[in-house]
Amino acid sequence: MSGRCAGGQDRRLRKMLEAQGICKSYRRKMILNGVTLRVEPGTCVGIVGANGCGKTTLLSILAGAQKADGGTIRFNGREAAGKPGVFSDMVAYVPQENPLIPELTVKDNLSLWYRGSAAHMRQDLESGPAAVLGIRDMLRRTVGKLSGGMKKRLSIACALSNHAPFLVMDEPGAALDLECKEDIRSYLKQYMADGGAVVLTSHELEELSLCSRMYALRDGTLHEIASGLTADELIGQFR
Repeated sequence: MSGRCAGGQDRRLRKMLEAQGICKSYRRKMILNGVTLRVEPGTCVGIVGANGCGKTTLLSILAGAQKADGGTIRFNGREAAGKPGVFSDMVAYVPQENPLIPELTVKDNLSLWYRGSAAHMRQDLESGPAAVLGIRDMLRRTVGKLSGGMKKRLSIACALSNHAPFLVMDEPGAALDLECKEDIRSYLKQYMADGGAVVLTSHELEELSLCSRMYALRDGTLHEIASGLTADELIGQFR
């Protein structure tokens, strides 16, 4: 796969994400309390924790989908807070619930993400992320009739329509069969090999095996986890 397939190698090699002191509360309950995180090119950072601990909130803030109450997020030293264009250029966000419109075809969904740039979309279907993810073979199909794995691949292709250097994914393998999970893992490996960086949450050991570093989110803060933990030891981080 060329650098362009995974999002443009030249754009990504010098890019770094730095989040510092991220805070977020809901109804006076502190969800994130001074989260600090650094993500370098070609790496995967995994975040684990109990359900409801704030993982999805953290990822949505890193992707610019919601605002933090405090703290800073910088891409290659450039402050992103209050600048939606920075997030849209730098981050591809794949939430756990797919953002697709089920009544439309695959091609129509893609067109919405490519914002009418038919030439850009055709190029990606030939040699970009959409091609690598096998989207070209299902363009005429209605999204509502796709399998969970196909929808997830399409969600990733849509998110990467911006060829972003950072891919943020919330439970990418949830409810998928083994073959689909392996397809996505293979793509993520190549994305990182081409210089991209991944931040993901997961409860699955196979996905977490991709991670260069892992953190447990507990009491609103991140705690780095040693590599090579057994399944039982890792499960302990969810409590």
